[in-house]
Amino acid sequence: MNTTNRDLKEVIDSVKAYIELDKVSGISEFFVANSSRSPLKVTYNSSNLESLKDEISSCKRCSLHKTRHNIVLGAGNPKAQLMFIGEAPGEDEDLQGLPFVGRAGQLLTKIIEAMGLTRNDVYIANILKCRPPNNRPPQPNEIEECEDILKKQINIIEPKIICTLGKFASQTLLRTEVTISALRGHFKEYNGIKLMPTFHPAYLLRNPNDKKLVWQDMKKIMKELRK
Repeated sequence: MNTTNRDLKEVIDSVKAYIELDKVSGISEFFVANSSRSPLKVTYNSSNLESLKDEISSCKRCSLHKTRHNIVLGAGNPKAQLMFIGEAPGEDEDLQGLPFVGRAGQLLTKIIEAMGLTRNDVYIANILKCRPPNNRPPQPNEIEECEDILKKQINIIEPKIICTLGKFASQTLLRTEVTISALRGHFKEYNGIKLMPTFHPAYLLRNPNDKKLVWQDMKKIMKELRK
């Protein structure tokens, strides 16, 4: 596929993702990647993340190691300007060893594509690296044991913007008990990095009308990335 056809395919895929998201979200605009001068084009270097993955390959810091199939460190561009952080792996993620690959992950992918990006342009991770049994909420001790791993990821990736997905990711990084409904839509700061809290895709599957709110948050992120 030549460069022109590849660029056209990227635009078409972005439009398709936008239309799908638009069905229930009320989106009135979307973004496409600037193929001639993309602000997200970076040099890939995952060696530090691979070292971190090796470091935690036999992690037994909490009881979740007893029930996991795979540690789910993260996936995407190791030098991404935009990093998404969710709650914890689910069943599909646990089996595949990759973040956000189930139904919620498919919706996140559509959101990313509607922004004119791909999963390879961003980095996706979770607060917890192992699946809690029956997808129950993370427990405080599990978050505490796992948080330094996430901090190392953030330090390696050095994103320009972090987007936290849902209550647990947002409250953990911001050290707050404020509800996600009150947090979302406003840039915060995490160690000098701009942070946008928004709803988790799993929540959007149950409350599709709130997709329009998440899209508002994504537009703010894209505007900031293009500065």
